[in-house]
Amino acid sequence: MRFLLYPGARLAAFWVACGVAVPCAGGRLPDLLEQAHMTLAPGAIELPAPRLTGDYPLEHALRERRSTREFSKEALTLEEVSQLAWAAQGITHGDGFRTAPSAGALYPLELYLAAGNVTGLDPGIYKYLPHSHRLVPVAREDRRNQLASAALGQSWMRDAAVVLVFAAMETRTTRKYGQRGVRYIHIEVGHASQNVFLQAVALGLAAAVVGAFNDSSVARVMSLEKEEHALYLMPVGRKRE
Repeated sequence: MRFLLYPGARLAAFWVACGVAVPCAGGRLPDLLEQAHMTLAPGAIELPAPRLTGDYPLEHALRERRSTREFSKEALTLEEVSQLAWAAQGITHGDGFRTAPSAGALYPLELYLAAGNVTGLDPGIYKYLPHSHRLVPVAREDRRNQLASAALGQSWMRDAAVVLVFAAMETRTTRKYGQRGVRYIHIEVGHASQNVFLQAVALGLAAAVVGAFNDSSVARVMSLEKEEHALYLMPVGRKRE
């Protein structure tokens, strides 16, 4: 399922692609397309509010962080998915600043989820909207098998309860920084993925990162927008004992 945008929304998408930041009543809002999605996309899912405090020491999370490629069949909760999405790209300031730093505060990253085993969330492809902390359904089917095939047949990915997919709209950054902006985007996705890693550890979850995949196949499986390019995949689930 793709969203058909009316002319004003297409103009908003153009502004977003150009990296234009527009002030609004709620503060700096760099992503006008999110407003279009909220207005036009049926079935947006409001996520539970993220937890902003915890008892798990950061130092312990740093020590315990490991890539894990074996998952149990136990489902994740919607609260855990909410926390992971917030750790990746959540809003932390009234001016729209996020959990991960971004060159020029242009925020080229887009976060998608391939969900297959989450309590309270139908299997499918979802796009995360940081400003409203919601998920917008993109496709109503479990595509974890297809995503594993697109990742050069890494079958272990199919057992993850959810796979986070970081994509980027490069023009948001390159319009200001030229080709150097591509490097900034690659740096940024590293910040965001480490946030997810540490948050997963704090939640007692297992996670890994995947950079080996066929770009066009992942784009097709995840139904990415034409201007978006997949950068990084993060399977997350419960640890297999």
